Amino acid sequence: MIRALLRHFINFFRIFSEQEKKLIASIKSMVGVKPLNIELYVLATSHRSVAKTNSGGIKDSNERLEFLGDAILGSVVAEYLFKKFPFKDEGVLTETRSKIVNRESLNLLAKKIGINAIISIENNRYSRSHKSIYGNTLEAVIGAVYIDRGYQFCKKFIIKKLLIPHFDLEELIDTDSNFKSIVIEWAQKESKSLNFVIDKIITKGNFKEFTAHVIVEDEVVGEGHGSSKKRAEQAAASKACEKLTLL
Repeated sequence: MIRALLRHFINFFRIFSEQEKKLIASIKSMVGVKPLNIELYVLATSHRSVAKTNSGGIKDSNERLEFLGDAILGSVVAEYLFKKFPFKDEGVLTETRSKIVNRESLNLLAKKIGINAIISIENNRYSRSHKSIYGNTLEAVIGAVYIDRGYQFCKKFIIKKLLIPHFDLEELIDTDSNFKSIVIEWAQKESKSLNFVIDKIITKGNFKEFTAHVIVEDEVVGEGHGSSKKRAEQAAASKACEKLTLL
């Protein structure tokens, strides 16, 4: 708290460049408040193509913030779905979360909120049409919000500014995505051996929970659980899609 107040006091007397002023305005529009630490957001919107090497020999790009934001986003979405849909099993919740946080979905969301307008990138080396640039930058911004404002504020930002306005959760949870077909198609294209294995069944009265694994070339790439073999396989395939970056 003291550090945040000190940062706010320093920023009050600081003279910002025109580029920084535009970034501050954009972040305020997206997040709802002005940044306390503008450097975090400069870093969050800096693609590795424009990264400068720091004194430690490491390039200062948004990739570390992207890693952090990805973890926070996944956690917040998982908790929100868990509480909102108390009677849905793990397989359904996993599928729904995947629909929200997959690359294609995050790229579209990033464009909707204006991330594409604030990315700093060297255009002659990297195409802005690259499938993951916008979504990656959105995750980096989430990481910056977390460091700048704390977890509770970041959680509220994700739910109120990203999740609720841009996703019809009832529709998402009732729409089946055939993750299994996606993995099968990928394996055939890449000439990889692929197996779906149901290797655990827990029975409690009338309730059954199945555990499925997706195995590619003798390596487990996804695990899922569900109230039926189909749901368990779809949940496992969803995890496999994430790990193999097929979404």
